[in-house]
Amino acid sequence: MLRQFRNCRILRNHEIVRDDIWVRDGKVVDPEKIFFDEKIQADVQIDCQDAIVAPGFIELQINGAFGIDFSYNSEDIENGVNTIAKGLLQHGVTAFCPTLVTSPKSTYAKVMPKIKRRKGDENGATILGLHIEGPFINTQKKGAHPPEFIRSFDEGFKSLLDVYGDLSDVSIITLAPELENSLDVIKKLKSENIVVSVGHSMGNLKDGEAAVRSGASFITHLFNAMLPFHHRDPGLVGLLASDNIPEGRTVYFGIIADGIHTHPAALRIAYRAHPAGLVLVTDAISAMGLEEGQHNIGQFAVEIRDRKAFVAGTETLCGSIATMNECVQILHKATGCPKEFALEAASLHPASVLGITDKKGTLNFGADADFVFLNDDLDLISTWIAGKCVYSRV
Repeated sequence: MLRQFRNCRILRNHEIVRDDIWVRDGKVVDPEKIFFDEKIQADVQIDCQDAIVAPGFIELQINGAFGIDFSYNSEDIENGVNTIAKGLLQHGVTAFCPTLVTSPKSTYAKVMPKIKRRKGDENGATILGLHIEGPFINTQKKGAHPPEFIRSFDEGFKSLLDVYGDLSDVSIITLAPELENSLDVIKKLKSENIVVSVGHSMGNLKDGEAAVRSGASFITHLFNAMLPFHHRDPGLVGLLASDNIPEGRTVYFGIIADGIHTHPAALRIAYRAHPAGLVLVTDAISAMGLEEGQHNIGQFAVEIRDRKAFVAGTETLCGSIATMNECVQILHKATGCPKEFALEAASLHPASVLGITDKKGTLNFGADADFVFLNDDLDLISTWIAGKCVYSRV
């Protein structure tokens, strides 16, 4: 079936332009070929009512939502994944990487085989593979990760396989680059087409640069769980302006624009220093979409107080409860960036991290027809996967 989406403003090639979108077999198609080669009309016309149509949001770091935590609710993980995948549609997320925090080895054995890559539809967003955050991190920057389960690369890559087992459905691994044998591990992961992200680290700038030269390409939640910026050694934050990055390589960084984890001034600094690398992540926990109270993230009890998530009984932040749509709006407001940029930070940029921009993160011809309708305030109107409406606010 050939669908024509008309009366809309499309985000394409970094600009919002007035045009139609044509969709067939779940893909965005070139209307010129339809007009001049096939000489046919659309089977269905959809009036977008002047909405902004942008690529669907892609979430690279989400620990849980709607009362479910990927690491904690391991006994019924299939139903938990389905619940989250379905719920994310109401926030414009059409694809995501379920994220596991530092956990006992038994948790990885239970959970990882049960979270497989799969295509999205009306039942939930696409699963792009797992993001494994830990346990190969620095105990001094553990955040909400339980220290008793943090590991080192004593036996190099073998240590990693011993904890995770099969890596076939893993897309991203967060590790601390200063750990002994980490560079060899990074090189091996790169050869396996797994994105390496540096984070939860005491690493200095040289550690970060060495990791990037070895194949790392992402920074986990910039500013959080890493050494603070210092003018003599800016730490991993310095990767945003390093001149020791291989030519042609982009270092991407996740940033939590929830209005809590990252001050608006810090958002502006990151945006102005290295806009091409900015990737919005929520780092959301099980309390996303729930009321204030006590919940879990991995092996920790957490409390939601004043729209903030803390390790229970402490003042340690342990993930956000913001949605991706909210993060887009906060980034736009805090930095004054164009709407186009804020939307691409949640779509094109994360797709670039994973190397899937031929399919996701754009509305170019041949891409998957995953998109969102938004109003001029960037409020979500509806979510579409493969050209079919999977959520509508009305």
